Amino acid sequence: MTRSGALPSRRLSPGIARVTFVLPNFRVLETNENLPQLYRFCYLMTGDAAKAQQAFQNTLRAAAERAARGDPAPDRLWFFRDARWQSLIASESGLQAEAATPEEAELTGDSGAQIAQLSPEQLAIWIAGAPEPQRGALAAFYLDEFTVQEMQLLLELKASDLAELIASGRRQFQAWLNATTPAFDA
Repeated sequence: MTRSGALPSRRLSPGIARVTFVLPNFRVLETNENLPQLYRFCYLMTGDAAKAQQAFQNTLRAAAERAARGDPAPDRLWFFRDARWQSLIASESGLQAEAATPEEAELTGDSGAQIAQLSPEQLAIWIAGAPEPQRGALAAFYLDEFTVQEMQLLLELKASDLAELIASGRRQFQAWLNATTPAFDA
């Protein structure tokens, strides 16, 4: 079951669906199922394939180093928390979004259809332009990978703060969608 407007599970980068890392001693990554989601999270956080790859690889490297020391990552959220920080570090280089307060619009029934018209790159670039911690909240929300409690742990936020960040971000996203993506007439 996915939330309305969740990121479609499409390939965000050539070859990502073919990830075949073997990570011994990683109790939390018993299969490669989480690796594409981890990359997608990095991509949503950075909006740039090269920066996402850098954050993704740095996270896997940090996990491998932990495992080699006999201290494997305690849970899958560790990977996403580390990826979040790695993505923020990677995002500090290059062009930066201007600090501004975007317009907001109420969510409409056409939101899902409008989002379906977007390429994954457009969604990632929009999310990556949001300030932190809203960027992390939106990336986790649209990835549709986590429960609310997991998002709180991942982002180190209270439920009320998380709810406000997501609600405000969705209204800002709706305003952007209304300006850039035509709604379908029923």
